Amino acid sequence: MNPASCNLNPAPLPDWLDPTQWLPMTGSSDARAIQSAILSENPGEREMALMLSPAAGEFIELMAQRAQAITRRHFGQTIALYTPLYLSNFCNGGCLYCGIAGDRRAKRAVLDEAGLRREMGAIKAMHFEELVLLTGERMPEADVPYLRNCIAIAAEYIHNVNIEVFPMEEAEYRTLAEAGCTGVTLYQETYDQVVYEKMHRWGDKRDFFKRLDAPDRALRGGMRTVGIGALLGLADPCFDLLCVYRHAKYLLKNYWQAGLSISFPRIRPQLGGFSADHPVDEKMMAQFIFALRICLPEIPLVLSTREPGRVRDGMAGLGISKMSIASKTTVGGYSEGTEESTEQFEISDERNIPEFCDMLRAKGLEPVFKNWDATYREPAQYSR
Repeated sequence: MNPASCNLNPAPLPDWLDPTQWLPMTGSSDARAIQSAILSENPGEREMALMLSPAAGEFIELMAQRAQAITRRHFGQTIALYTPLYLSNFCNGGCLYCGIAGDRRAKRAVLDEAGLRREMGAIKAMHFEELVLLTGERMPEADVPYLRNCIAIAAEYIHNVNIEVFPMEEAEYRTLAEAGCTGVTLYQETYDQVVYEKMHRWGDKRDFFKRLDAPDRALRGGMRTVGIGALLGLADPCFDLLCVYRHAKYLLKNYWQAGLSISFPRIRPQLGGFSADHPVDEKMMAQFIFALRICLPEIPLVLSTREPGRVRDGMAGLGISKMSIASKTTVGGYSEGTEESTEQFEISDERNIPEFCDMLRAKGLEPVFKNWDATYREPAQYSR
């Protein structure tokens, strides 16, 4: 866990990512210190670092018990459900780890209005009321006006429409909020600038700071929620997750009225064959989820269908409070009559909605398809 690995500095680092502002983060192997961190009523950065350390893996059961109690206190016995919809897989980016990077021999597609309405009809028939719209990097085939139109159409069908696309300027986010978009998910991928530069070979996504500041611009532009995270496997996961924690604390302090969520995506097989330099196994993943839940008790933690069913079953209600289901990572994957594209990555959990909901109910959990109303679509105004 070495913040000094973030040593490229083409622009001033924010205080929360500045290595000179970090407390000493030497992961202690002292059992008493780790247990004290897990049971702390007011955990902070030091406790987070202790729970991320390899030595804390010996206390995974204690962490699980603590995380479950906190999850039940703040989220009850519910799991919020959503599904993603890929609008386009056109991309000019050079991300080494992505199946739709610009140099991949991928089958490209973009939804037109008729195709989008077919997809929305199929998704609405599955009773979803929360949706995430996705694209590649900014392209002529899928630019801001295109997104605005897609959001307006999706909002005719579903109450809560979010996006996971390219970083934008504040004014662009505002136009999307005015069209009915309520939230933005944007993973930094990795907070290690050296690794970030290596992984993003060309394209707009090479701009580390433009991506880092995008959640601020989205909230200033009227979005009500932001989702952050790191793509686990690219760099030292302990360092990246400590940065996610710091990023979350910064956003909570400066946009306290907004909603915030954190996701835990791991590298998955994809066209291009990239494999993780820092693989995260299932025990590590559980430890990381428990640590974030203990240190950020009120924040929704999200686990997608990237993960296999056994992992998602185990984590449901045990730290995780929100999940995607019935996901497709192709353009045109939900409806008949829409030609599918190359998928961005392989899905692990392919269960249908009844199967997944039966699993939740067998664990005493209630699936929630709607916890948002279209009444709240007006762009937000935040005081700082």
